[in-house]
Amino acid sequence: MKHFFACLGLAALAMTGTAHASQQLAVEHGCYSCHGSYPRGEAPDFEKLAGKMAKYHGDATALANKVSRFRTGEAFEHIDAHERLSTQTATALLKWLAEGGR
Repeated sequence: MKHFFACLGLAALAMTGTAHASQQLAVEHGCYSCHGSYPRGEAPDFEKLAGKMAKYHGDATALANKVSRFRTGEAFEHIDAHERLSTQTATALLKWLAEGGR
């Protein structure tokens, strides 16, 4: 039984680490400059982004399609910062948002 609870603890730590890593990616890539507490222009804040991305939670195919559109500018008006992200980074960020962005 101890082993079971130890595994649960490690799983919780791993999930926290993933969320933290994605938040850290948002910091590293300047996402908070436009989507932070005081959004720039018409950019939605992270809470609104998470709400919009929730429909992709658990749907890897839909998320992959969204990542592709996000990186090529199809989803928005060709935002350079979005288009410069690698597929791996964009996937991590959008997945983080789809999971609530916390």
